[in-house]
Formats: sequence, structure tokens, C-alpha cells
Amino acid sequence: MSEALIDKARALDEKDELAGHRELFALSDDVVYLDGNSLGALPRHVPDRMADVITRQWGELRIRSWDESGWWTAPERIGARIAPLVGAAPGQVVVGDSTSVNVFKALVGAVRLAPPERDEVVVDATTFPTDGYIAESAARLTGRRLVTAEPGDVTDAVGPRTAAVLVNHVDYRTGRLHDLPGITEAVHRAGALAVWDLCHSAGALPVDLDAHGVDLAVGCTYKYLNGGPGSPAYLYVAARHQARFDSPLPGWNSHADPFAMTSGYEAAAGAARGRVGTPDILSMLALEAALDVWDGVSVAAVRAKSLALTDFFLECVRAYVPDGRVVPVTPEAHAERGSQVALRCRTAPAVMAELIGRGVVGDLRRPDVLRFGFTPLYVGFADTERAARVLAEVLG
Repeated sequence: MSEALIDKARALDEKDELAGHRELFALSDDVVYLDGNSLGALPRHVPDRMADVITRQWGELRIRSWDESGWWTAPERIGARIAPLVGAAPGQVVVGDSTSVNVFKALVGAVRLAPPERDEVVVDATTFPTDGYIAESAARLTGRRLVTAEPGDVTDAVGPRTAAVLVNHVDYRTGRLHDLPGITEAVHRAGALAVWDLCHSAGALPVDLDAHGVDLAVGCTYKYLNGGPGSPAYLYVAARHQARFDSPLPGWNSHADPFAMTSGYEAAAGAARGRVGTPDILSMLALEAALDVWDGVSVAAVRAKSLALTDFFLECVRAYVPDGRVVPVTPEAHAERGSQVALRCRTAPAVMAELIGRGVVGDLRRPDVLRFGFTPLYVGFADTERAARVLAEVLG
């Protein structure tokens, strides 16, 4: 069985149109890296680019780099590069701050866009913890009541009292892909606004924010976008809402005339009103450099390979792993699957530690979920077969 799957992996790698992109990343052939859904790999050219930022732009030009090196315009410029990856037209994405801060801005901003009689905020009951914490705080600060609902039950949870709904596109534990078009449509039928967290989907599958009428969205850049640890997140505000978007964190960087230093606040036009304070230039420019690996890449091709990789991994796990040792919790249906495979395993912490020791790097969610993230730009089918085979050895 193993020889047949090894041959299949080799054949799939030979036909893979994205295979050449692996060379763009600093990866060793000794390691199968399946944790890009937590931290993407380093693109090889980023260190040289950052050396220039540090030694010339900061070291020599110093303050002049805000103008001469384009530091001041980086949040919108980099947002414009991310926009096609999430299906957004130019002028709707700004980069800066953490995902948590942007969730707060987006959710409070959405509530402020809604009529005052809408006094409920609905949040995904399975959401990443930070989103839940912020949703609770945002509801309390705006005088709204927090309602939790499973993503599949949002249609029943929304109504004439709903102001805004916050949902994760992909569940961080299971890899389940939620129905962004359908949920957004249901939210709009109820007269509310839809806010989406794209941390586990952007860069792995088509999102199409504009096409599906999403109101606001946020996402991190250090997972599938490979921006580096703690790289700044992004905020999407649909063009139709920008004139009325009232950020709960108005900073001097989002002022219409930042250097006027006036005591009164006047919001900038467009996506810039999502800015707050001074941009974190070093990590922002590392992200900008990292985004070069996406030049000429089709998100549709990434999605096709992602599904093929996860299908093949599940096939190999079924073939190699002894019955009953793991149970997949990631949906089989393509329409319900992100770009990771989660396996329930009674001894998950010890198993993952052993896997990492043998050169297969995934991660886990306590108490019993093994997570394997498949980043199509640099993960191949031979990597996938090897990971399943080593998993079987550890469990055997």
C-alpha cells in the first residue's frame, strides 16, 4: 500500500502547477512543515529586503523614509496587495494593528452603522476565543445584548433586533469552512451587518468579499500570507459603508489631516479611516516583501491544490493509521473544508511531540486534537504522504 501511495504522491507532484513556489521559501527537505495555519514559512528574499529597510531606510535616511521610502502610505499600499486575495476592489483594505484590535474596530463600527433599536450582537459560538472576548466587550460598551449561535444556526438567531453578526470563516480547531455567502445573505435579509474573521481562510481559498456583499472583515497575515510572527492584520470596510464608518479607535493616523494636530477629530476618507496610530513599519514592510510570493498566483489554483492535498492526506491516514487511533473531525465535503485537517487523538500532546521530533511539524488544540495545516504554495504531495506515514509509525 505504501509504495502505491508514494508513487501516487510522486505523480501528483509532477503535475502540480504550484510546485515551483516551494523554492521561494526557506524550508528544509528534512522537515514537513504543516503548521502554516499558525505561522507561515519565511520567504527566502525577505531577510535581504529587511536588511535594506534597516540599514538604508532606517539607518541612513531615518525620518526621511516616511516620505522617500513610502512608509507613510504603507498601510493602504499593502492593503491594496491583499485586496485581490480576499476578493476586494481597491480602496477597501487597510493594514495595521492586530487581528484583535481590528475585530474590535469592525464590530463596534458595524453596531454604530446599525439603527439604535437593533440592540443585539450575534457571535459565532465556536469562535476563536479572542473574537468571543471582544464581542462580549463590544456589546457591553455599546449597550447591546450578546447572543451566541452556532454558525449553522445564525439564520434562526438573527432578526429585527440584530445589529451585527461576527463569524469565523474557518473553524480554527476543526478546519470546518462556514457558508460565508449563505450566512451573509441571511444576515442581510434580517437587516443586520455581517462581519467576518478570515484568519484561517485568506490565502488558502477564495473569499470574494465584494461578490458576496460582506460589510466588514478582518484577518491576520502571519498564517497563509506568510507575513512573519506578529505581522500586522488588516481591516476591510466595504466602500458603501466607508463614509459612515465610525471607528471606536480614532487616532491621529486616521485623521483627515494628521499633521494639522487639531484638537477636533475629522475622519479621513476611504480605508484610511481604519488606521489608528503610527504604523509598525518593520513588520509591515516584512509583510509587504512576503506578499511578493503571490505575484502571478491564482487563488483558485491554490484552493484546488489545497483540496487535493487534504483529500490525499485523509486517504493516506485511512490507509496507514491503525483503526480507531484517530478520528477525522474535518468535514469530508469540499464545500465545508478549509485548508487543514484535524484528527481527534486520545494522546494528542504526546503524539504531536513525537511527530515534531521526527520532522513532521503540526500542532494541537488541547485536549485531543492534532492539527495539520496545508499551505499549497510550499507543501507537496510527497510531504503529505510522508506525514501520514510517520503519524502511523508513531501511533503504531
